Formats: sequence, C-alpha cells, structure tokens
Amino acid sequence: MRDAGQIGTPLTAAATRVMLLGAGELGKEVAIELQRLGVQVIAVDRYGDAPAMQVAHRGCVVDMLDAAALRGVIAAEQPHIIVPELEAIATEVLAEAEAAGVRVTPTARAVQLTMDRQGIRQLATNLGIPTSQYRFAGSVEELHEGVAEIGLPCVVKPLMSSSGKGQTMLRALDDVAAAWKHAQVEGRGNSGVDAAATEVIVEEFVDFDYEITLLTVRSVSGTVFCPPIGHVQVDGDYRESWMPAEMSQQALAAAQDIARAATAALVTEVASTDSTTEAGGWGVFGVELFVKGDDVLFNEVSPRPHDTGMVTMIGQDVSEFGMHARAILGLPVPEPNPVGGPGQEFSASCAVLATGSGIPVFEGVDVASTAPTTQVRLFGKPRVDGTRRVGVTLARGASIDEARTLARQAADALRVRLV
Repeated sequence: MRDAGQIGTPLTAAATRVMLLGAGELGKEVAIELQRLGVQVIAVDRYGDAPAMQVAHRGCVVDMLDAAALRGVIAAEQPHIIVPELEAIATEVLAEAEAAGVRVTPTARAVQLTMDRQGIRQLATNLGIPTSQYRFAGSVEELHEGVAEIGLPCVVKPLMSSSGKGQTMLRALDDVAAAWKHAQVEGRGNSGVDAAATEVIVEEFVDFDYEITLLTVRSVSGTVFCPPIGHVQVDGDYRESWMPAEMSQQALAAAQDIARAATAALVTEVASTDSTTEAGGWGVFGVELFVKGDDVLFNEVSPRPHDTGMVTMIGQDVSEFGMHARAILGLPVPEPNPVGGPGQEFSASCAVLATGSGIPVFEGVDVASTAPTTQVRLFGKPRVDGTRRVGVTLARGASIDEARTLARQAADALRVRLV
C-alpha cells in the first residue's frame, strides 16, 4: 500500500486503485467522492450496470460469495484498497488480500465480525456494552427454547443478513417454525431450506422511545461523530431519516461512548485504545442504537456508510460518503459542519420505492424538485423485480417535522413506472 497522502493519476501505472465490493446506491456515492479525489475506481457487483458501475472507471460482474471468482477479480485488478459495501462477500478472501498487503476497509476482521451477529453481540458483551437480551439457536428446537427464555414478543434474525432480510417479529409460539424457515431462506448466502441449517439469533423486543444511527468516523485524525440520525424502518429496511435527532446530552454522550468503544474494538485487538492499526481501521461506521430516556442500548454496527446516512448529503458540509472516501485514503477527516441558514437547521430523507418488474422510468421529477430546499437523487438501478429502493428525496426545514414533510411530499410527487 502506498503512502497516505499520495494519489496517482487514474488509468496510468501510477493510479491509486480502489475496489468497491458492492455497487449499489451507497457505493455510487462513495465512487463519486473517490473520483473527485483522482482515484481509479473499480466497482464490483453480482449484476451488470449497477449504480456505482455507471460512475466508476471499470465495472466487474462477480458473485462475491464465490471465493475463487472474487480472488480472480482481485488478482486481475490489483487494487490498493478494497472497500466492502455489502454483506454477501466471501470474507476469507478479504483476509487473504489483507495478508498480501492490500488494505481492506476498515479491516478484514472488522468486516467478518460485523457480518456475523453472533460475533458482534459477543464483542459487545465482552466490552460491557449494554444490549437487549439475546440467545442463539441452531435448530427449530433450540429456537423454541430461546424464545421461551427471552419471552414474547421477540425478534428472530439470521446471523448474517442485512436490510431486514430473514427477520421476523415473533408474537406467537405457533409461528416459531415459520420464523426459522424464513431465516434459513433469506440469510446471507443461503440457497434455501434444503441448504445446511445456519444459526439464528432471537432478541428481546426492546420497548425503546426511538432509535438512532450514530455515524462514527475513524481516520488518521482520530474519531469524530456526525450528529445523531433518527430513522424509521419498515421490516428492518430504511424508509425515512432525519438529523439532528432530538436527544438528551446524557443520552448522546452515552451513545458516543458506546460507538467509540465498539468501533475501536472492531479494528484493534485491544478494545481500550482509539489508535488505528497498521492495516488502517479507517472509515465510516453506522452504529445503530436504541434509546429509552437517557439509557442507550447497542443494536448493530456496519463498517461502511449507512443508508439512513443519505440525509448527510443535504444536512452537513461533507457527506458520510465524502468522509468515508477521505478516511480510507488516509486523509484527515474533521468534524462535519451543518449546512443551511435560519429556517433550514434540520434535514430529512425519504426513500423512493418501486414494486413490480421492469426498468424504472421516473415521472414528476420536476414537481418533486419544486421546493428550494429539496433535492432528488435517482440511483439508476437497471431493473426492479419485487420491491426495491430506487431513489431518495432530501430536504431541509426549520424543524424535524417540516424537513420530513418536505422530503415526503417530494417522494410522493415522484411516480415510478416500470417498462
């Protein structure tokens, strides 16, 4: 890996090459930020013409769960930095690449731990970080036992998944078998109920007041935090977010302490240190937390920009994607500054969904863009089959309610036709 602060010229022998493993809407924004810094970007995903491929120097279609195929594309492209942007990756290949001198963001170990709910919960427990009660289960029978210990209602999730895939809110014992089957079919890398069974986690349902994402940025400068982001999820998938979320100073301080400890432990062998490792340990982490009064519980952490953090594209001077790009390149990352003058102190985002099968065509973009403090971002996803997030609206306002209303109105003005 070349020295931090040195960036070559793209498409030459001196290029600084960054490979994105995952080329969706979040990867697209990271690619744009890297392009602005003169980095050569290689975007990899399982399907062609993915959003980040449309703005990268090169796009590669690879099943990233196929270890041999993933090794092949890394060998062919010779990246200096690998940036995992999703969960469906053969993580052993990342460890091999890191051992060979390629920087994996933040580290291969961090990626492996955060893709495994068992690993991340045990890490939190070892650190003394408060979490909801949980049990692991490797069979339907063990799941019944775990539910009996945790109590109803509870949440059943695959150990490896994202965006709510395979998740069930369990309210009756009669539904345990169905929850087990759903987790097996939808878990990361599973090929169906006939595949070898994988463990699930059953979690206590927390009666929280609200939940937040605390974007935590580790860089050569140290650790900084974005303002807390409130959000709404449906079936575990993001629908709306806003910043700054209203919370007490005591709760915010507790949230920052938890996020600092969890992210430091992910990238260092000694959890008490805030230093970076030789392999980097840098980048944006999306730390999800439950808040009840002044009490904060750890939920999950992702070692990459977070979908709820798309609101930072309108709410602060450097978005989470710009901060991520700077951090992974070894550049300083200062604390972000809010944007917007009086009457625009709060920001919000609203996801735009499409349901059906076909190529998205957007109508009403002009109406959605009418309000001066509103923006529309269309991801460029090549096709929809089922329900898929295809865009996001962003807005600023004098209050959280006003910003959310403006973002929703813009989203409602968009009509997605599938052709």
